[in-house]
Amino acid sequence: MTYKPNPIDTSGIPLPEDIHCLVEMIAGNTHDVWAEGRISEGWRYGPEKDTAKKLTPDLVPYEDLPESEKDYDRNTAMETIKVLISLGYRITKG
Repeated sequence: MTYKPNPIDTSGIPLPEDIHCLVEMIAGNTHDVWAEGRISEGWRYGPEKDTAKKLTPDLVPYEDLPESEKDYDRNTAMETIKVLISLGYRITKG
């Protein structure tokens, strides 16, 4: 059997400008959750990724990541927010 991903289509869901601050906070948290998991699995910082030695250059604070890595986390955050909106949820700051 071949896996065929079928994500919820969020292409028609616009995000208001004021939500971009939230996206950045969620992206930073996503990175921290990832980093915490890696560290608990024995990964350490290394200048180049080495799976055998469990080294990665991405074990740095979110602010110090290259933009390409930040964009990965931002995309995850944006898509999560868009899915919530497409499912009928409203995001309000309380």
